[in-house]
Amino acid sequence: MSRTILISGASSGFGALTARALADAGHTVYAGMRDLAGRNAAAAADAEQYAAERNVSLRPIELDVSSDESAQQAVRTVISEQGRLDVLIHNAGHMVTGPAEAFTPEQLLDLYDTNVVGTQRLNRAALPVLREQRDGLVVWVGSSSTRGGTPPYLAPYFAAKAGMDAMAQSYALELARFGIETTIVVPGAFTHGTNHFLHSGTPADTDVVAAYETKYAGLMDQVGQRLAELEPEWSDVAEVAKLITEVVGTEKGKRPFRVSYDPSDDGAIVVNAVADRVRAEFLRRVGLDDLLHPVPRPSRPAFG
Repeated sequence: MSRTILISGASSGFGALTARALADAGHTVYAGMRDLAGRNAAAAADAEQYAAERNVSLRPIELDVSSDESAQQAVRTVISEQGRLDVLIHNAGHMVTGPAEAFTPEQLLDLYDTNVVGTQRLNRAALPVLREQRDGLVVWVGSSSTRGGTPPYLAPYFAAKAGMDAMAQSYALELARFGIETTIVVPGAFTHGTNHFLHSGTPADTDVVAAYETKYAGLMDQVGQRLAELEPEWSDVAEVAKLITEVVGTEKGKRPFRVSYDPSDDGAIVVNAVADRVRAEFLRRVGLDDLLHPVPRPSRPAFG
């Protein structure tokens, strides 16, 4: 079944791969990117060329998750062209590396604005449509760092991804009675195949960075090297896109609440399994276990 999909952060990395995989699977995909006429003009052109060469429905769309108006306009465009929205994928995010103390409060606010508040902007634009339809799927692209082994010098990013994961868990319960399903996709750390580390932000307070270098000289390079050594040769970032495509294509009511692809095995799969079981057990204890699964799509009345 072909679905209409809007994905944020689709100019590169997981987002670009996922948008293409979903389009190849026969879906109509709106690939959200910032500044289509400027910084992401080449990415938009690549997406359009891919669509033309493969005769698939992959459409770059202006989407800046740091802007309410941009989020609202993107959803309005999808609805005006397709008449519905079936799947919303939260993928936009930004990574920073360096000693936590060296990041200014303003930098942390900017990071949270993209990685956490951005999902809220997009939800407020798209969820009224899904609630009215009494049907839909929200996919959150998280990180194994929220519950797996966490090396130093990535604290602001890890904290933001944990915040997004917490939002996803609560939203899943609050959307279930509207017939809207939720899946959290959890990729592990990838040192190649994405631009996360290459384009990561750095701390503004260089004096504090220098102070930490006296005790932790070259730490970030060490972390990167060790992560690369842990990553097996068969690791393939495209498997994350394949996983998301499988989730979208799965029958409603049978989709997993959380699914992972973590070749380096940082422990998050084990911890998440325990945490999600405890969550489900608690909801049963308080009599809210119906929220663990979306209300089935209402049957359409027969005519004629």
